[in-house]
Amino acid sequence: MSGVRVLVGTKKGAFVLTSDGKRKQWEVSGPHFGGWEMYHLKGSPVDPDRLYASQSTGWHGQLIQRSNDGGKTWEPVGNKFAYDGVPGTHQWYDGTPHPWEFKRVWHLEPSLTDPDTVYAGVEDAALFRSIDGGQNWQELSGLRGHGSGPRWQPGAGGMCLHTIILDPSDPQRIFIAISAAGAFRTDDGGKTWKPINQGLHSQYIPDPTAEVGHCVHHIAMHPSRPGVLFMQKHWDVMRSDNAGDSWQEISGNLPTDFGFAIDIHAHEPETLYVVPIKSDSEHYPPDGKLRVYRSRTGGNEWEALTKGLPQRDCYVNVLRDAMAVDSLDKCGIYFGTTGGQVYASADAGDNWSPIVRDLPAVLSVEVQTLP
Repeated sequence: MSGVRVLVGTKKGAFVLTSDGKRKQWEVSGPHFGGWEMYHLKGSPVDPDRLYASQSTGWHGQLIQRSNDGGKTWEPVGNKFAYDGVPGTHQWYDGTPHPWEFKRVWHLEPSLTDPDTVYAGVEDAALFRSIDGGQNWQELSGLRGHGSGPRWQPGAGGMCLHTIILDPSDPQRIFIAISAAGAFRTDDGGKTWKPINQGLHSQYIPDPTAEVGHCVHHIAMHPSRPGVLFMQKHWDVMRSDNAGDSWQEISGNLPTDFGFAIDIHAHEPETLYVVPIKSDSEHYPPDGKLRVYRSRTGGNEWEALTKGLPQRDCYVNVLRDAMAVDSLDKCGIYFGTTGGQVYASADAGDNWSPIVRDLPAVLSVEVQTLP
């Protein structure tokens, strides 16, 4: 029977949770790198034993860790991030320029075909690639060279490149998202980039429909339909049916359209999941009730999923990289909270249970379906 491995990054270490295909009993390994901020962990889709992790602290800087045995052991493999060309500047909210600064890696995205190739999205926003298993990193400088870079501004969590999506049908096409600049696409492997923000509306920026400047929180794509994208924005849940060239709102009957996480059912590309948060100033569930919302129609019509989730006095948040799905026959849905719980549903969201509790605040959740 196949199994599942859940990779959890927290503010104070990394945890690896494993179960068989029934997903009822879980083994917990960790904390790995106790005390360190582990922003993101992700496994290679072509080698289930190859994992990458972003390890960060204000004292010792940024380090990439790699495991070749599914998280049993780790080795530091690289902090050599080579910026390409002039560092450049970006704007703060008051319009004053500030130099680019490398702070941390927010997101790691292993190649769909090569376990030694992996992409990294960093703060301040830039995109890097390693082709030697994380030992050395080179910037894909066409992104910051687009020309709009000086107009990018930091979101509340920093100016982070937090989403990287590789198109399984076209190895030259990559989608990324930056807070608070928006979404971008390359069709030539990163040499040139195009802002893909048409249809986004952000009321708190000088030009609400500007080419760049939108605070995109997360983007999801189903691998069977690489031209269809779903977005959780600072406000609004959005959909694109033309690879990001234009977007339309699909928030529908959600209790609030603010949130961070969004994901898609592994076998139903029109089934979406979001976790609404009350507002941009109150980062907790509306009415203190933790509810995942599911749409089986690609948006607009949403149902609350509550069975097994706390429905009173719950004031946790679910961050942008803290939701994931497995690919078993009955698709499993997983998410972690800033309260240190990781919840799982083995029946596509109908029923939930905590598979681990009382961890440090969860920053990321990723899932591997094991042979």
